[in-house]
Amino acid sequence: MPRCRFAVYLIHFEQPYKHAKHYLGATTLGVAARLAKHETEQGARLLQVVRAAGIGYDVVRVWRCQSRAEAFALEKRLKNHSSTRECPCCTPRKRRYLVKGRA
Repeated sequence: MPRCRFAVYLIHFEQPYKHAKHYLGATTLGVAARLAKHETEQGARLLQVVRAAGIGYDVVRVWRCQSRAEAFALEKRLKNHSSTRECPCCTPRKRRYLVKGRA
């Protein structure tokens, strides 16, 4: 995974946890460092309960950003829409209209 300090990342759960199929987060630490925090239970509660339920997950998308403000603005914009639209596991043909110019 390429190192980038500011990023938004999408995690896909191997199976749904109640209603949730994804977790979308932003980081100023870099994705690898943020995932390490999630693993030590210093992250989102949803990932804690997913892990406790024995459900695996993978990072399926990462959007690199130039600044903290850009990362959190993108996270907000993506959270206002269904994460499923941006998940390559759930949507075979990716729709790129929300984040033009980013893959």
